[in-house]
Parts: sequence; C-alpha cells; structure tokens
Amino acid sequence: MVERKLTVLQLLPALETGGVERGTLELGAGLVRAGHRSLVLSAGGPLVSRLTGQGSEHIQWPIGRKSLWTLRLVPRLRQLLRAQQVDILHARSRLPAWIAWLAWRGMPSAARPRFVTTVHGLYSVNRYSRIMARGEAVVAVSTAAREYLLRNYPGVEARRVHLIERGIDPAVYPFGYRPAQSWMARWYQEHPYLLERQVLTLPGRITRLKGHLDFLQLLARLLRDGLPVYGLIVGGEDPRRAGYLRDVRAAVQRLGLQGSVTFTGQRMDLRDILAVSNLVYSLSRQPESFGRTVREALSLGVPVVGYDHGGVGETLQAAYPVGRVPPADLDTLERVTRELIEHRVEVSPIAFPSVQDMVDATESLYGELVSA
Repeated sequence: MVERKLTVLQLLPALETGGVERGTLELGAGLVRAGHRSLVLSAGGPLVSRLTGQGSEHIQWPIGRKSLWTLRLVPRLRQLLRAQQVDILHARSRLPAWIAWLAWRGMPSAARPRFVTTVHGLYSVNRYSRIMARGEAVVAVSTAAREYLLRNYPGVEARRVHLIERGIDPAVYPFGYRPAQSWMARWYQEHPYLLERQVLTLPGRITRLKGHLDFLQLLARLLRDGLPVYGLIVGGEDPRRAGYLRDVRAAVQRLGLQGSVTFTGQRMDLRDILAVSNLVYSLSRQPESFGRTVREALSLGVPVVGYDHGGVGETLQAAYPVGRVPPADLDTLERVTRELIEHRVEVSPIAFPSVQDMVDATESLYGELVSA
C-alpha cells in the first residue's frame, strides 16, 4: 500500500477498443479506488466517457499521430508534468513513450516524475521499439513479453523488468457462467441456425494479425466433410485496414462459406458470446504478448484452440494444453478441432491473476519507485 497520494499519468495513442485500452481503464479505476489521482493522455475515443465515469481525468492530445509535428508536444508535456505535479509517467505505446521520454529527459533529475513503460506487444526489434525498454521500471504483461525484452535488448537489466500480468475479473468471468435467459432468447431469435451447430468463435478486431483467413480455411475444411459447424467472427472493423476486410470477405465467397459464418462487428456482450460458443480460437500468425480473450474464455470454462507461441501458448500450456497448435499449421488445427468436437475435453477451473492483483502489483511498483 502506497502511503501518500500519487498523481499518475498514463499515455497511449487513443482510447479505442483493445487490450492496451482496457488495461489503462482498469488501472485508472483501481488507482482512483485507492485514493490516487489518475490522469490519462490520449487522442480520445469511445472509451473516454467510461474512463472519466470511473474517476480518471482525460487530456486529449494527438500523441499517437506519426508525424514530425508530434515532436512539438515534447515541451508541452514537460510543462504539463510540472503543472500537474506528476509522480509517475507511465507510457503504454511506442510513439507516446518517445514523447514522454524526450520530455522527461529534459527535466532536472530532482524534478522528474518516475518513468515507467509497459511492454504490451512483441514488437519488431529495432531502435524505434527499444524505447519501451527505457523505463526506470519496465512492466512485462507476460513471461513471453519479459523473455522477449531480455533476449532482444541485452542491455536491459533484469531487475528493471517487472512481470505484472494483466488481470481477469473473476466476478465478471466466473467459471461455468451462462447468459441471462433474456439474452439467450434474443441471441437465438437473431441466430436460430446456431441451435443445431457447433459454434466456433474467433474474437478480435479485423486486422491481418488476428488470423481470420486461417479461421475461414478451417471452416471450409470442416464443412466439406459435413461437420455441423458455424463460424462467428466477433470484432470491429478498422477503417484503416479496409483492404484486408475486403480480402477476408472475398475469401468467404471463394471458399463457399456464405451462410456458414457471421461477422458480428464490435459487441459489448462478448462475454455472453464466448459463453455460448463450443470452441474459441486465437490464431495470430505473429506471437501476441498476452491474449486476453484466451484467458477470458478459459475462465468461463470454454475450450480454446490457439497457436502455440507468445502469451497465448504460455496460457494454453498452463490451463488447456490440448488446445495448443503449432503456428500456421492448418492440418493440426483441423485435427485438434475435430477431436475436440467429437470428444470434448473439459476445461478445469484455474485462478488467473485478477484485475485487483494487477492493480495492487502496479501500485506497489509505483510506491517503490517514488520512495527510492
């Protein structure tokens, strides 16, 4: 427990949907509950109202814009840090981390806040990404993220890298959860064909990273042999990646999957959709640092099939090893799916770190830094 009230400023590009954004909100809410002042600086987005409703303050700057103009924010941020008497400057993304570091470095050492970075992704290894290793303390959201840092940036002292896993709220994702009858009635009224199918769900934004084309090929293989399966792709469309979405929809046509897959768009009831799914998938071709939806589904007791690398492989190894598939191995993906459809392997209850665990560990780290 930190004895004095802290002012914490978190920086990220925007408050859209995604794991970085959710982690920012969860930490902000936890800090407010603990009596601290929570500030968040971003370009804004649909989650701002939720953030401020939880007691955090939002500062809207275009800090994620990839332009030389963004460097003009450096002296402005330095002034903000002084004016708001910020104790902890916590960067969660590469471009905001560069702006934060340049502002922080230009302050007298006695007047600086403590500088923290969180490695949310297994970024390409280069000088641009190295900024995430420059925090006085560096938070890794999984063992995979910690190993990535220490392997690729040998100058980083291990003592500065702190493993603080993102949390799952056990009250929100209880084992064996079933949606309310009212939700079930609406869902099956909208999707009556799901009542007699095995529902295979791929959650995640429509970006090339998430493996939608592998998922569609899997569906086509299973349907070709007459298995009663239906695919759900649950996630919002990214206007900046309209070309990829066209590729995905073209694949639906080419593989003859019309009537066998639904794009739900962004949903606020993902927990309920996961709970009524037979299998949930995580098929990113590039290793992810964490894989939040994998833990959410397993927390509910829903089997998960995923590529065995990064944070997803780490979670499956610990909680549901039968669901592991070598990355991009469509034959094994098909075989594992068939086996689980024909002979379901139940998920055993597992206690993942909670959101409160994450908040407590982060608050403790802040306390160590300010008292050092």
